[in-house]
Amino acid sequence: MQLYGAPNPAPNPRRVRIFLAEKGIDLPETPVDLRAREHKSVAHRARNPAGQVPTLVLDDGRALSESVSICRYLDALNPAPPMFGRDAWEAAEVDQWIRRVEFVLMVPVANFWRHAHPYTAKLLTQFRDFGESNREAANGAMRWFDRQLAGREFAAGAEYTMADICLLTTVDFAEWIGLAAPPECADLAAWHARVSARPSTGA
Repeated sequence: MQLYGAPNPAPNPRRVRIFLAEKGIDLPETPVDLRAREHKSVAHRARNPAGQVPTLVLDDGRALSESVSICRYLDALNPAPPMFGRDAWEAAEVDQWIRRVEFVLMVPVANFWRHAHPYTAKLLTQFRDFGESNREAANGAMRWFDRQLAGREFAAGAEYTMADICLLTTVDFAEWIGLAAPPECADLAAWHARVSARPSTGA
């Protein structure tokens, strides 16, 4: 198997690297230069028609192109430690929190990134007022996660899971583009410190 990814802070490739580190899986990764638009090349679109990273190409040529799908596949092949729950309830809860991360927080972060950040200005027609309007939406989402994390060790309960990986990479990317968590989010900050202390975070 061959993984195609991009360096930090790109959040989706980072999800897979953290997952691999938690699992102790050694998987070769070929970097795709996003600034050089290699992810939009004919060669990469043959692997991933969406022109995105990460992409996992199996030995038989089949390819997976979504970060959570890649991790689900690898989790099924390498079940210990379980990163998607140990039973039906835990699996559903992890999935619930992954979707909350992606829809509640990642959507405004992505909209800000696309429409208000100078790095993306040459890639599309930006609607800066719309982009900036997502700043408060992202702040509100982080305040919401702060409330949900009160009294919880990790996002989906007592165990570190893929939900924590998704939330961590999104919060870190948000900070990198200028959307740091509001200072009053003490529970979110405490959770962030716990998960950031894991060796896998630096993968």
